[in-house]
Amino acid sequence: MTQSENQQNALTHDVIIVGGGPAGLCAAMYCGRGMLDGLLIERGLPGGELLNTDLIEDYIGFESILGRDLAEKMTSHAKKFGANIVTDTVESIERREDGDFDVTTQLGKVYRAPAVIVTAGGTPTKLGVPGEKEYAGKGVSYCAVCDGAFFKAETIAVVGGGDAAVEEADYLTRYAEKVYLIHRRDQLRASPILQQRALENPKIEMVWNKVVEVIHGDDHGVNQLRLRDTNTGGQSTLSVTGCFIFIGFIPNSGVIKGHFEHDAQGYIITDDHMMTSIPGLFAAGDLRVQLTRQITTAVGDATTAAIAVEKYLTVRKEQAVASSP
Repeated sequence: MTQSENQQNALTHDVIIVGGGPAGLCAAMYCGRGMLDGLLIERGLPGGELLNTDLIEDYIGFESILGRDLAEKMTSHAKKFGANIVTDTVESIERREDGDFDVTTQLGKVYRAPAVIVTAGGTPTKLGVPGEKEYAGKGVSYCAVCDGAFFKAETIAVVGGGDAAVEEADYLTRYAEKVYLIHRRDQLRASPILQQRALENPKIEMVWNKVVEVIHGDDHGVNQLRLRDTNTGGQSTLSVTGCFIFIGFIPNSGVIKGHFEHDAQGYIITDDHMMTSIPGLFAAGDLRVQLTRQITTAVGDATTAAIAVEKYLTVRKEQAVASSP
């Protein structure tokens, strides 16, 4: 079937939610409670990054819960209120001339709705070295706020030289006994005030002109990093129990066709209703411009977005009635 034929046979809904992490599942739950015909499209199992997180201790109401267990509870809750979840990969979101959106997927489906909530999150930039994937959640982390408390009185490493890496290294010193800050150059890229704070922190030791080549570990988790000197090529090792990687984060906003307001890093700018600069297109969670990216902020965004969608659709219907002959 051609793309044109798919568009003609588009499956229609009140709202389409793109992404099945905490924000997407929360949005689906609220849309269900609002009696909206919603569809959630997720490329894998519902839960998003929760499925890559071992233990969560900063989500209110759960002093300690496995990431996969929280994902299961959120999915079950959303389904209780009628969430319709399909497994597919969204390739494009495009606004039509009539104001509706066509959401096209990898399997060749086209779904249509007057409102879309994008909760596709973002992807931490990986080092791409041996051991990184094997020890993800077992010493390798991309979130200091999420995992820092697991490393009390331990020696850990932070990889990166920008604002995020330097700020998170400073944050981690409240837990760790020592933090190595590993950077591939001989000076940081972070803002001067963050650099000063890190350089003056007695718990932080700079490791200049080094890159991580291998992350070693055992059944207990990470225990050593193999480093390469970017000037001489020489190798060395560093004994640590944790490796926090902050070398970039890419918001998954590339599926949106057409211009939308965003910041320099590509994060989507929204108003206080979570609506983007494209009418009817809402964003929630990690791909939105905000101070911090946590499970709590993701579900908060999603709550606002879902309720805002209800109001948006009501106004849209009223305007359609008023303008009809």
